[in-house]
Amino acid sequence: MAVPQLRTVTRTQGNNEALKTGVVTPRGFRFEFEEVPVLVDAFRRMVRGLEFDVSEMALTTYLVAKAHGARFTAVPVFLVRGFHHGAVFHDPASDVRSPKDLEFRRVGVSRGYTVTTGVWARAVLQEEYGVDLDKVTWVLSGDEHVAAYRPPANVVPVDSGGSLEDALLAGDLAAVIGPRPASSALAPLIPEPAEAGFTALRERALYPINHLIVIRDELLAEQTELGALVFDAFARAKQLYVDRLHSGGVNSPTATDRMYRRVLEVTGMDPLPYGLEPNRAVLEQLMRHAVDQHILERPLPLEGLFAESTRTLIA
Repeated sequence: MAVPQLRTVTRTQGNNEALKTGVVTPRGFRFEFEEVPVLVDAFRRMVRGLEFDVSEMALTTYLVAKAHGARFTAVPVFLVRGFHHGAVFHDPASDVRSPKDLEFRRVGVSRGYTVTTGVWARAVLQEEYGVDLDKVTWVLSGDEHVAAYRPPANVVPVDSGGSLEDALLAGDLAAVIGPRPASSALAPLIPEPAEAGFTALRERALYPINHLIVIRDELLAEQTELGALVFDAFARAKQLYVDRLHSGGVNSPTATDRMYRRVLEVTGMDPLPYGLEPNRAVLEQLMRHAVDQHILERPLPLEGLFAESTRTLIA
């Protein structure tokens, strides 16, 4: 019998590199990797067209998709984590000096309101700086992956013909949430954001999840153990990466590698824990923020978000 080939998209990174190179091979199937240069395009293709068998996906995109009946289910493989204190940018020459200054102002959000970085960044503004998120008008540069989602009334599209960065430099926006802008005139609103992130880790155990893995429900129904097999493959690849982080064996480390290494040093624990139980608190936290920010109407049952064969797995 031919080994099933699963059409798969995931960005090459330390914790899944061994799957891409073939150092780690799955049991019972094979990944047929497709490279999508802009990963968020793959999220949209999966959400709107079920184009892949297995796909990396942003966490909040997944929650919104499930709330709207998506026919795929996650395995608790959390590929990307990070801190988002540095995702809020402002013009230091403006009158915006602190996060509270964003109230009653317009703040840009890269792409959609449900983008996971935006959710975590707004949560930081709310929890650490007391910003009333409902008193901010959120200005989007794009639309949502989940077409059925309807944002709250204080979420509006950017004026046509301009970018968020241009609007910020022109004074039409008080700040922008998203990737680092091209202009050197703009700076993070939260001082020393990297240190602020690690302070939140130490003091509040805040260690946000950004991406996970999903599998088409049709395949999970055909092979009930497929979720566990996918989990196992990603877990074995991740362990090789964590072992290299421990030993200092990551060649030419990226900023992400260095962050994970520092998390390991600060916590003494695996910087990329997989499994529902080790991540239950942060998943519930993200769900609460999604409700508070009017992205979800109510929290979703956590166990139901993960393939049944994976709910007790830990790696």
